[in-house]
Amino acid sequence: MAENTQYTEDNIRSLDWKEHIRMRPGMYIGKLGDGSSADDGIYILVKEVIDNSIDEFVMGSGKTIEVSIQGERVTVRDYGRGIPLGKVVDVVSKMNTGGKYDSRAFKKSVGLNGVGTKAVNALSSYFRVESTRDGKSASAEFSRGELNDQEMLEETSRRKGTKMTFVPDSEIFKNFKYRPEYVARMLKYYVYLNPGLTIMFNGEKFFSENGLKDLLSETILDTDRMYPIVHLVGDDIEVALTHSRTQYSEEYHSFVNGQNTTQGGTHLAAFREALVKTIREFYGKNYEASDIRKSIVSAIAIKVMEPVFESQTKTKLGSTDMGGDLPTVRTFINDFLKTKLDNYLHKHSDVAEAIQRKIIQAERERKDLSGIRKLARDRAKKSSLHNKKLRDCRVHLTDSKKENNLESTLFITEGDSASGSITKSRNVNTQAVFSLRGKPLNSYNMSKKIVYENEEFNLLQAALNIEDSMEDLRYNKIVIATDADVDGMHIRLLLITFFLQFFPELIKKGHIYILQTPLFRVRNKKETRYCYTPEERAAALAALGKNPEITRFKGLGEISPDEFKHFIGEDMRLDPLMLDDNMSIEDLLRFYMGGKNTPDRQEFIIDNLKVELDIIEEDTV
Repeated sequence: MAENTQYTEDNIRSLDWKEHIRMRPGMYIGKLGDGSSADDGIYILVKEVIDNSIDEFVMGSGKTIEVSIQGERVTVRDYGRGIPLGKVVDVVSKMNTGGKYDSRAFKKSVGLNGVGTKAVNALSSYFRVESTRDGKSASAEFSRGELNDQEMLEETSRRKGTKMTFVPDSEIFKNFKYRPEYVARMLKYYVYLNPGLTIMFNGEKFFSENGLKDLLSETILDTDRMYPIVHLVGDDIEVALTHSRTQYSEEYHSFVNGQNTTQGGTHLAAFREALVKTIREFYGKNYEASDIRKSIVSAIAIKVMEPVFESQTKTKLGSTDMGGDLPTVRTFINDFLKTKLDNYLHKHSDVAEAIQRKIIQAERERKDLSGIRKLARDRAKKSSLHNKKLRDCRVHLTDSKKENNLESTLFITEGDSASGSITKSRNVNTQAVFSLRGKPLNSYNMSKKIVYENEEFNLLQAALNIEDSMEDLRYNKIVIATDADVDGMHIRLLLITFFLQFFPELIKKGHIYILQTPLFRVRNKKETRYCYTPEERAAALAALGKNPEITRFKGLGEISPDEFKHFIGEDMRLDPLMLDDNMSIEDLLRFYMGGKNTPDRQEFIIDNLKVELDIIEEDTV
């Protein structure tokens, strides 16, 4: 029997605001991470500060926002009205304090809960806020939420506005690094959603005149569009859409009150439904919904009075009503598309004809694939997917809720020894392993038919659960884990080709990563260090003194499971796969995978293996 534990008044305690945030940061900023994912906590901190500056612009004050990230230090300066000087400390240190509870001041705000900057303050080792208005300024400095210094009502000639500077706390965010690509993408979304706003980021200017049309212009290049971008704007709603010539699945960008709702919500569901309904009524034919939406690339942004999100990080809209006297979200979006899109198609017969051709093509392809899909499903069942190729994680084996997808990771690896090491080392609750048999097929320029005919691709697609929709993706992170040699790099390229050819949204949405494993182990009797670069090896040699033992890992299979668990745990190093905005997917595939083993591809592999090749040369000298 368990020993009795005293339960008295001494056991009851109340946490102050900063203690609660620091103890439960996930409640306020989602997952922590190290900066390798776009939704890691360090980017949420930046977003929470910028959201306040965006709200100033929306309310008609401050057309420029300056963002600077130098190492770990972030500064955001706007030229809005400035925080009321007597409330500078309260606004960033008292929970549920802010001007956005007054709907007269902030009717359709992003940051509604009075929490954002408090979380930034509590989770930063250094935090400074400065407000300027009416020729005076006030400032305050904090460390982990504790007020260290305060200056009130100084006369100043500086322009009005608010400036916040912070450094994320390394006690909370381990080994973090800001990736400017993720920050730039976030800032681009801000300007697309707020035409006329200028954001300066480390000297680079972001500006948009055409809103979501500009977003799609960057997302899908002219050469890949079936027809010109359809751009529809109304009160509290904006839509842009087109169809891709080469992409197979649907791609959506959705926003609410300027917030990128990466997990969609009621507005995205309503848009997908309304699009199908409007198209069917326009052509007078009951087309399959999947045929209408196949290859669509689109964006929708709405503004809702006091929106309800399903988490503090505001990635999924839960509101069913627009607010005020407006109808439901579903009715509002349906009525808008029924009127605006229908009118557009009547006026632009060339676009209407192109859409119908695309639908008919999708219908034909679906019917052509129907037989082979059935055979592929039967083959997947006979192959005992979960035993032969996929070692799944417990969150999926015991519960099929979609929420589990956000917490899970799939490692794709090749070879029995490598997959065996990862399988024995992984967190069985959230990490799964998919084992390849040799090098995958080069799928460049092949049709979707090959995905079903090729056992590896068919089983991988089934494991990811992405045959019908990206919304059903079972793993938030898909990690390519291959050896750091020429063969390993080639396998990476073949897998990346597969994703680019058939499921590019996985890369665009930041789901694909490359696992970094150490090249060296340097140790003496007292300490062991794992080194990922020659520089880290040199530092380890200097720190560990005379004649330490040096091991160079040539492949994943050489790393024992006991060691491997260090590299796929909390300190796992991942390189996110990112696309160059200036190069189309088709051009990218043609450059690296077109034809046979081209000199360009050889040069690419050699350049990416330069560090490893240099190491080999050093070791043989």
